[in-house]
Amino acid sequence: MQIDFALIGHPESWRAAADVLTFLRGSNRTPLPDHEIKDILPWIPPRAICHVEIGSVADTGIENPKAHGLYIDSFIPPDRLEPAYIHENLTRVRAAAACAINAGAKVVSLGGFSSILLESNLDQLPEKHGTVFTTGNSLTVAFIVQGIKQMCALEGRNLSQSTLLIVGATGDVGSGCARCLAPLVKRVQLRARNPQRLSKFAVELQTLGVAVETATDHRHFSSPADLAICAASLPSPSLLLGGIAPDAIVCDAGYPKNLSPGAQMSGARIFFGGLGQITGGMSFTPDFRGILNRHPFPDVVHGCLLEGIALALERRFEPFSQGRGFITPQSVAEIESVAARHGIYLAPLYNADGPIACGVSDKTNPTAANTAFNSGREEIPLRAKSFQ
Repeated sequence: MQIDFALIGHPESWRAAADVLTFLRGSNRTPLPDHEIKDILPWIPPRAICHVEIGSVADTGIENPKAHGLYIDSFIPPDRLEPAYIHENLTRVRAAAACAINAGAKVVSLGGFSSILLESNLDQLPEKHGTVFTTGNSLTVAFIVQGIKQMCALEGRNLSQSTLLIVGATGDVGSGCARCLAPLVKRVQLRARNPQRLSKFAVELQTLGVAVETATDHRHFSSPADLAICAASLPSPSLLLGGIAPDAIVCDAGYPKNLSPGAQMSGARIFFGGLGQITGGMSFTPDFRGILNRHPFPDVVHGCLLEGIALALERRFEPFSQGRGFITPQSVAEIESVAARHGIYLAPLYNADGPIACGVSDKTNPTAANTAFNSGREEIPLRAKSFQ
């Protein structure tokens, strides 16, 4: 079978890792204890774990146009995403990239921390032999921006009068969101760890006539933000977001998530951003639904992975997103249009508590939203209960 695309990912949590290993070992095998899974996972080499078939809704003149690909797990342990493990993780992602190349994939999307290979380590890509790579960050930005606009509409917020805080503002996704949304809001607050990068990026936005503040700490901003995008590269959900209004709209776009479960934001409207939904059909062989696709609605995938899928359906085998800081409103609009042509749209909005009211196709019926949420759930094996 021709392989049009490959998707490289890693477990977002130990629970996700345990479910993948349980499935791979087979239901007839005794489940491994949690401590054994933590011992074993670092020794598993990157490998393709399933085939993926994606349908398109585009009128291409081809009956039932499809793209065929692989999901390759790099098996980066969820507790080894810190900078101390950067070389080990680069080796894993490079090995996963080699798997995609050997399989003949034409375009490869790198999900989550896998994108480190394309954001600042292009020289570490293996010999490519016709395979191209993309971080997928442009489509991720597109879905974050769409989500912010939809949430503002649902909440009756005036985007042009809002103060937007971006955490992780100098990263690829954060800077792309800033370029797209800065001209639409009253003020932008940029938060990141590196003050030199912050200052340089602020100058770029200010040349566009945008009011910009920068800080490495939220306490240094002049006023609370009423919109926030969390797009920092964090090894775990540990962000205690401060400096926002009590009723702020907050987009957690991290992979893994940014916001700490202990964050006290009872009045905030939080949603998970950067996610798209495939409407032309998606299937896995073997059937990993509910394990790889762990979202509450069917056929929902991270935008970073969907970018490679959209390019494959379009038969545009090109490195659309590479490097850090090159995402523009024009490139976001372009990949957004490509995805939409093949039936890949913003996913229904949801958070840890369930669907956002009116964030599904039946925008007038919250009961229908909850029904869609529950019916869209996939049953996930409930072993390794201590993993979260």
